[in-house]
Amino acid sequence: MSFEVLAEGLQFPEGPIAMADGSVILVEIARGALSRVWNGKVEVVCDLGGGPNGAALGPDGAVYVANNGGGGLPAGARALAPQQGGIDRVDLRTGKGERLYDKVGDHALSAPNDIVFDRRGGFYFTDLGKRYAHNRDNGGLYYALPDGSSINELVYPIITPNGVGLSPDEKTVYVADTETSRVYAWDILSPGKVKHEPFPAPYGGRCVAGLPGFQRFDSLAVEAGGNICVATLTTGYITEISPAGEIVRAEKMPDAYPTNICFGGPDMRTAYITLSDSGRLGTMQWPSPGLKLNFN
Repeated sequence: MSFEVLAEGLQFPEGPIAMADGSVILVEIARGALSRVWNGKVEVVCDLGGGPNGAALGPDGAVYVANNGGGGLPAGARALAPQQGGIDRVDLRTGKGERLYDKVGDHALSAPNDIVFDRRGGFYFTDLGKRYAHNRDNGGLYYALPDGSSINELVYPIITPNGVGLSPDEKTVYVADTETSRVYAWDILSPGKVKHEPFPAPYGGRCVAGLPGFQRFDSLAVEAGGNICVATLTTGYITEISPAGEIVRAEKMPDAYPTNICFGGPDMRTAYITLSDSGRLGTMQWPSPGLKLNFN
């Protein structure tokens, strides 16, 4: 399958959103910005600062951004001055950004990473945590409402929770754990409530799949048929995994750091993939249609 580059010179792109007008909105982590790619041009929608990491369209048409607060990029990537991580809301009409959440009760968020909305209008998001010289913040999985009224901790701690996605029937939430290169799943009991499996289930969730060797999992997207497409760092693949844990395919990317994938186009077979080592956004036709996200 051929790979077409849509934009270059991006500053560690992530979180792509395929828009109805044909543009792609994404974050530039090292630029601290939410940006739009349109006809090969890149324009900044909002300067958020910190480290905008994941993004999703909400029920009100705004873009909700998981902002990791800055820092933690691979060697060679420029990082802005770190700040408090949190969830930001960007009004696409005005380009204004505002902080929605930066703590859960008395627990400060560390490095929010990825975000997905359910059909009821709430969103699940991961917090990767931060690594320091001799210690680290734990990560977790959370659920919140877009009006700023409610945020809950669902799973804590997780070593390095990164990509998050929902099964087509929204009965399962998937999380890609970066350092273990594993995908975990939790049954959803009701919006914002998950079932915890007993010991020895890691983090109280089912281990769907893991890979041998050395690589790291980043963000993910779910196909309409239910398979999970995980951006796989270092080895440079998009790894497609069935809900039963079978490795369906591994599509090699022209970059060691493919960080995220989303789907668009009239048949949802157009894959948009962020290549963060080389600072590019690319596209290719995918064998199976992606799941149409809520509110896109």
